[in-house]
Amino acid sequence: MSAKPSVLFVCVHNAGRSQMAAAYLAHLAGDAVEVRSAGSAPADSVNPAVVEAMREEGIDITDQKPKILTADAVQASDVCITMGCGDVCPVFPGKRYLDWQLDDPAGQGVEAVRPIRDEIRRRIERLITELPITP
Repeated sequence: MSAKPSVLFVCVHNAGRSQMAAAYLAHLAGDAVEVRSAGSAPADSVNPAVVEAMREEGIDITDQKPKILTADAVQASDVCITMGCGDVCPVFPGKRYLDWQLDDPAGQGVEAVRPIRDEIRRRIERLITELPITP
């Protein structure tokens, strides 16, 4: 394992849940963690309701673009967290895999995205306590 733990968040479109999770981890852990996100079938852009919900938290993700999931991204990560697409994520020995069952914000307004965002934040805060972060 490298000096800093790396976490990969994966959902189908990489336009909602995985983007929020990656943004929270980068925001809350700073440079102590390497953060990646990807999708098995990436959308063209991040969900606007997700962008708005994160803006309410003071986190700007307008410059984020959905990315395709690659085996290299999984192999380069210590922890791989899937959100509704666990079967498409390649599995490598020695990695930690978590599957977070979360509602998909696709096609939903910001009111529906907020509770998903808040649950992701709770899970990220818990995850940070479990990572081998060195100050």
